[in-house]
Amino acid sequence: MAKTRKDIEALEYHAQGKPGKIEVVPTKPYSTQRDLSLAYSPGVANPCMEIAKNKEDVYKYTAKGNLVAVISNGTAVLGLGDIGPEASKPVMEGKGLLFKIFADIDVFDIEVNATNVDEFVNTVKAISPTFGGINLEDIKAPECFEIEERLRAELEIPVMHDDQHGTAIISSAAMLNAIELANKKIEKVKLVVSGAGASAMSCVKLYVSLGVKPENIVMIDSSGVIRKDRENLSPSKQLFATERDINSLKEAMVGADMFLGLSRGGVLTKEMVKVMAKDPIVFALANPDPEIAYKDAVATRKDIIIATGRSDHPNQVNNVLGFPFIFRGALDVRATTINEEMKLAAVRAIADLAKEPVPEVVNEAYDEKNIMFGRDFIIPKPLDPRLLTTVAPAVAKAAIDSGVAQQKIENWEVYEDNLSKRLGLDNKLLKNITQKAKRNPKTVVFAEADNYKILKAAQIVYEEGIAKPILLGKEKRIEEVVKEYNLDIHDIPIIDPRSSSQRDRKNNYAQLLFEKRKRRGITLAEAREMMRSRNYFGSAMVEVGEADALISGLTRNYRDTIRPALQVIGTDDDVTKIAGMYLLFTKKGPFFFADTTVNVNPTAQDIVDITALVSKIVQRFRVVPRIALLSYSNFGSSEGDDAIKMREATKMLHEQYPDIIVDGEIQANFALNRELRDEIFPFSELARKNTNTLIFPNLASGNIAYKLMQEMGGTESIGPILLGMKKPVHILQLGSSVREIINMVTIAVTDAQTRK
Repeated sequence: MAKTRKDIEALEYHAQGKPGKIEVVPTKPYSTQRDLSLAYSPGVANPCMEIAKNKEDVYKYTAKGNLVAVISNGTAVLGLGDIGPEASKPVMEGKGLLFKIFADIDVFDIEVNATNVDEFVNTVKAISPTFGGINLEDIKAPECFEIEERLRAELEIPVMHDDQHGTAIISSAAMLNAIELANKKIEKVKLVVSGAGASAMSCVKLYVSLGVKPENIVMIDSSGVIRKDRENLSPSKQLFATERDINSLKEAMVGADMFLGLSRGGVLTKEMVKVMAKDPIVFALANPDPEIAYKDAVATRKDIIIATGRSDHPNQVNNVLGFPFIFRGALDVRATTINEEMKLAAVRAIADLAKEPVPEVVNEAYDEKNIMFGRDFIIPKPLDPRLLTTVAPAVAKAAIDSGVAQQKIENWEVYEDNLSKRLGLDNKLLKNITQKAKRNPKTVVFAEADNYKILKAAQIVYEEGIAKPILLGKEKRIEEVVKEYNLDIHDIPIIDPRSSSQRDRKNNYAQLLFEKRKRRGITLAEAREMMRSRNYFGSAMVEVGEADALISGLTRNYRDTIRPALQVIGTDDDVTKIAGMYLLFTKKGPFFFADTTVNVNPTAQDIVDITALVSKIVQRFRVVPRIALLSYSNFGSSEGDDAIKMREATKMLHEQYPDIIVDGEIQANFALNRELRDEIFPFSELARKNTNTLIFPNLASGNIAYKLMQEMGGTESIGPILLGMKKPVHILQLGSSVREIINMVTIAVTDAQTRK
């Protein structure tokens, strides 16, 4: 068969660069002979002897506690069947990748050339001392049942066959929410199951644990309905054999409340769906082709709730919602097994998370506008970052409560913070800023309220208690956007500056602007016309105290947006230069970049003023600023204009602001690499300190730097934070995401709190 373009792309993806998808990365220094002598001989003997004395120290001195084996013999690979251990390796590598990116769990994938149960079990037992957990994968039934059962009984580390329990856990969470939406009672649900393999059996067992009655279940395998009077049924099938006089899937579907498909594409017809009970629940999970096509199902019944295993349809039952976080929780308390209590805890955590407001980062990831709990959203999306901090703690708590944990978690808040850090971003500072905003929310006026992103952000900050929004714009247009995207802003005030109802207010604002700018070329008539502009009107609201902060700039040029605020509000009394600052959250903690948006080519004195201003603002975040003045030069190594400027600014700062921790001129790598800086420049004011604030010599370098950081990944940013204004005004970056707008509003609120 000729390969399609997608086939070729998939092969190229796996082969390009270094073949495969995972690699081993050292976690300790290794660049010197001393490092190597500690990593291996003779230094490595010390931890070896400690572990020999106390076997539990293996968790202290090695990677065992964060290492999972993904093990397969290749006998049931995806939908490809028994293709052998070598052919299963791409799948196992992929599973390792998912463990790492979703839960920061390291993986060795192991493909075992053993189809005999005893041989396979003995192999896994023999290598188990290496690992903190075992993830069995793609092993055919019925051998997989015995393999997992024996390994769970004979090993004291978590063992889970994800093909069985992963689908069971995720589909159980989806089932609970579907039953709730359909207003059904779980103990009365009539369930039809197409398929009787490992996954189907595990699903049904978990459904029964949740309340489904065995007598209400009909299972169909490749030989037909599993009935009590059928001969040669395996023990697992005997558990769910029906006594009802049903002989086909078609008969079983009459009046059924729910269909679970884990078989093959096309076995469920439209006619079968039509005869199901009211508000039917259909989980067609065969991949890549579901038991019934999604379009056919929704065209047949308007009251249907459907889930599939595909990412291109709503309600994807995807194992990645479960296994990374289940193992994360199990590893973190050193559980000796993954028991029923832990699986049920994961089910309920996943189900409950679907009912929570969806972060905008998830909407953006799936190109959706306003995902919310309902028939098309009964389980979380796989890229929801909250899964780690929701499911893993639930599993860990269940392990502790059920007595299988060897290590307790004393402070759950600290644990959840550490889980958040595993995602690659230290968001503690952002969390603190958000909490501060919520304690005393301020009124924020949004100048571009006819834009979906602005309205969505306003809805979220209002609902979460971060701010009290005021929306500027045409009420009719705003209502159209609200209706189009199913938003809820009915409690948020809307003001149209062009409306006749605002005439008196506009006149008062115009008089205010005229008094401020009458000797700068603005007439009263011009001031009245300017107040028809939402940026002027919003600035005036802040100036007279009818709002605490202004947010604008999403759709307009930065300078055109800032000009009205400068004319109406002006700068702080002691400020000679305003500046723009970005706050970036990285794996190394928060960094402050300035100036990134305002001053094209500041002088040495301008750099001094900007640095002093930035230092003052960084301290408002309860962060001690340690500031580097950046250049292409290190402490006089070059004599170019920018290098000299930053050198002079440093000298002036040391004289004028001796309490500020600052040094320069210095190259970015030395500024950020403490060890390198201390080795080469031990005399620096930044010696033995971690730099957290970077001042750039001109707008070009600052702007390029923060945009590179944004696009290269691994960071989250807030900005540009406008510094030096008399009252809180913050100008958004063109095209900011909803999440970035929310972050900026949060900053604006805390800015207003500090000034008050």
